[in-house]
Amino acid sequence: MNTTRRQLLSSSLIAAGAATSGFLPIQSKAQTASLMPKLRVGLMLPFTGTFAQLGVAIENGFRLGLSELGGKIGGREVEFFKVDDESDPSKAIENANKLVQRDKVDVLVGSVHSGVQLGIQKVVRESGVLNIIPTAALHAATRSLCAPNVFRTSYTSYQQTYALGSALLAKGLKKVVWISWKYTAGEEMLEGFREGFVPKGGVITKELWAPFPSVEFQALLTEIAALKPDAVACFFAGAGAAKFMKDYAASGLKNKIPLYGAGTLTEGTLEAAGAAAEGVVTTMHYSDALDTPKNKAFRLAYAKAFKLQPDVYAVQGYDTAYLLAKGASAVGGDFTKKATLYKAMETAVIDSPRGKWKMSPSHNVVQDIYLRQVKNGENKVLGLAIKGLADPGTGCKMAAV
Repeated sequence: MNTTRRQLLSSSLIAAGAATSGFLPIQSKAQTASLMPKLRVGLMLPFTGTFAQLGVAIENGFRLGLSELGGKIGGREVEFFKVDDESDPSKAIENANKLVQRDKVDVLVGSVHSGVQLGIQKVVRESGVLNIIPTAALHAATRSLCAPNVFRTSYTSYQQTYALGSALLAKGLKKVVWISWKYTAGEEMLEGFREGFVPKGGVITKELWAPFPSVEFQALLTEIAALKPDAVACFFAGAGAAKFMKDYAASGLKNKIPLYGAGTLTEGTLEAAGAAAEGVVTTMHYSDALDTPKNKAFRLAYAKAFKLQPDVYAVQGYDTAYLLAKGASAVGGDFTKKATLYKAMETAVIDSPRGKWKMSPSHNVVQDIYLRQVKNGENKVLGLAIKGLADPGTGCKMAAV
């Protein structure tokens, strides 16, 4: 018997003995994950309508993060399943069920529209499928409807606008008109703004509302001109935000009444708004002008990959990939180990282009909020509005896994 044959026989006997005695070689997490099927990631995002550019940016950011992670999450290759939610709450439950029941996704990433998120919330709470929210800011998701399997990588409405009041008052602007779309996000943005503005001496002289997703603002702008407030505070996003800023400038208000807003007003909209956006002040947890090595590297990589400049939505998609990877790595890609998976995500610290952040007990991001102003077509940082702002998580009662 030659050496090679003797070695093969010896190896076979050892393997057989190990099998009969109940002892097998221990596999690493990476080896175990490599034997698993692909990780099924569902993207339920708007790819048409006023929020379409937000959905594209989120997906791009996620894919960039995935590429930096070597194309795998928790050692598993990734397969994507996409549904255009059309920013239509009436289709939300049906669309979420397509991903959960039909496509059997391991994780559902979505969405942007707060009304759509309410439908997703119902489906994932009932099914137990992991849901990571990359934008939708509705309070309920991490307050009254919080759940162990629901995490958010963006912000709440409260975080966006609470700091806005301080910025206005610091400029001596005490009488303000609020304007927004009339739906969940708009109403909650006002709630956060009111909490940060009114108790400190600010007065909201009138609330003006447009039906979502209408971009017919002229009648409301005429009313603002007649009211003559010290400033206007608002919430708009996507194509509608660009249209609002252009109409605001065209109406002659831009040089008479300063415009302030939630950061979404000038995120991903500056090119479309052009000169109309110059001088607009916003509060946001990210700025493209953040002067950090992490942000510079992210922006360069994104521009190279997609021939586009990233915005906050791209950052949130990017961070979603990294948060998911933190959890998946802790369980070696095995998503049946839910308690360990969620614990790893709850305790993760994400080194993000926006700055390092962590999770609150209600699964919302604790993060810095920046004061920004549009200068020469960029959101420039004026300073830190609030350090480490957490949503209060009111009413969240986290059930056991």
